[in-house]
Amino acid sequence: MKAFPMFIRTTGRRIVVVGGGEQAAQKARLMLKTDASLVLVADSLEDELRMLVDDGRATHETQLSASVFEGAAMALIGTGCPGLDAAAHALANAVRCPVNVVDQPDLCDLTTPAIVDRDPIVVAIGSEGTAPVLTRDIKTRLEQMLPQTLGGLAALAGRLRPAVERQVPRAKRRVLWAWVFKGAPRGAWTRGEERDVARVIKTAIEAGGAPEGAGSGQISLVGAGPGARDLLTLRAVERLQEADIIFYDRLVDAEVLELARRDAERVFVGKHVGAHAWPQERINQVIVAAAAKGQRVVRLKSGDPGIFGRATEEIEAARAAGIPVELVPGVTAASAAGAMLCQSLTERNVADTLVLTTGSGCADDPVPDSTRHSGPGTTTAFYMAVRHAGRLADDLMKKGLPADAPVDIACDVSKPDQRHITTTIGAIERTLDSNKVHGCAVLLVTWPKRCAEQSANGPVLARLAPMAERTVISLQDSKVG
Repeated sequence: MKAFPMFIRTTGRRIVVVGGGEQAAQKARLMLKTDASLVLVADSLEDELRMLVDDGRATHETQLSASVFEGAAMALIGTGCPGLDAAAHALANAVRCPVNVVDQPDLCDLTTPAIVDRDPIVVAIGSEGTAPVLTRDIKTRLEQMLPQTLGGLAALAGRLRPAVERQVPRAKRRVLWAWVFKGAPRGAWTRGEERDVARVIKTAIEAGGAPEGAGSGQISLVGAGPGARDLLTLRAVERLQEADIIFYDRLVDAEVLELARRDAERVFVGKHVGAHAWPQERINQVIVAAAAKGQRVVRLKSGDPGIFGRATEEIEAARAAGIPVELVPGVTAASAAGAMLCQSLTERNVADTLVLTTGSGCADDPVPDSTRHSGPGTTTAFYMAVRHAGRLADDLMKKGLPADAPVDIACDVSKPDQRHITTTIGAIERTLDSNKVHGCAVLLVTWPKRCAEQSANGPVLARLAPMAERTVISLQDSKVG
């Protein structure tokens, strides 16, 4: 069976649902999204359907006949009895009413698709009844991608269309609508600024078109997360799909880039330790230059761009050039490592303070005092720590962490090839070397609060209960390590 998708006007028409049980209720729920008059045909109705009748949202007929279907937009049949379903199908066919029969595709003139509803925007997904699980999966993905408020912007545009036709010359209308749906108004609407957006659009219409410079570019600093693309935020996916050009780091997974528009340009600007082919100043220049040409630029960074990602330099460069810029957060490496190990980074009465710091510094401060906030009651996340693991281990042990404190090394967290290596803080350098662990890392050290109370009562080893003290190294963030 081949089908062609189309939409049916339901205003001022009837939709007939035959059946009084759960199958009929499922169809009725779907049809309540339309503005049709709903007719329920059954000897008796289950509670949900009865409430629809009591609330005036449907009418109830007890007699099944061909006349019930006359002039109806469609009939949905689900009595739970195959024989009765077939009889209802025959009656509907007799008056040429299109029919859908639950679980009987051979009796269906039409099928009910999975719906993504952003009224008045509606997306229908169907498989001609061959793969309902797949269509539901696609629906779920679209639900995640499309903001809940998107329909409201479309509805506003519909109300303003007559004013556009009166006040905006035909040659300028396409630019106006492109600005509304692809430019700043849509972004602001998605952020919940509906009232301001409506005012801005109306002002543009009164002025005869989109504001000057409406086609100017913008820069989004987007966090790609730890690797798995389903850990991206919905806003990150939206920006990737809107981007004209994407500048990405070396740890950004290829599957993340697959979420971008097919025709978006991709430019690798990754930096490697000791080989900065793309110094930060050059990256600042190219992203600003692209935005100045009117392009929508995404600067895609592994992890979270606001955590040791040098976002400040890029934000300042954009602002200095008068380019709109935003920061879209991502799942950072510390969170991903804790999730991989199914371990909380904080715990009541154990560690109520979380510190994020770096094992590597800048040219002016190459060896920062990274452990100064570590101690009982804290979980400290040391980013970019692999090359400095020996120094950090020494500092921690001098502060009281025992050499045999357990260490978990989490590699490529959230990716298919993630791995877990165990060691101790005293053996961390040898373990990293023997397992060929290089590059970016984050070291998580949790010190229970009770260590402060126990420190005066015995040797260092007595301070930490072996099962309560954990150190985690995760190799997942786009920062230079």
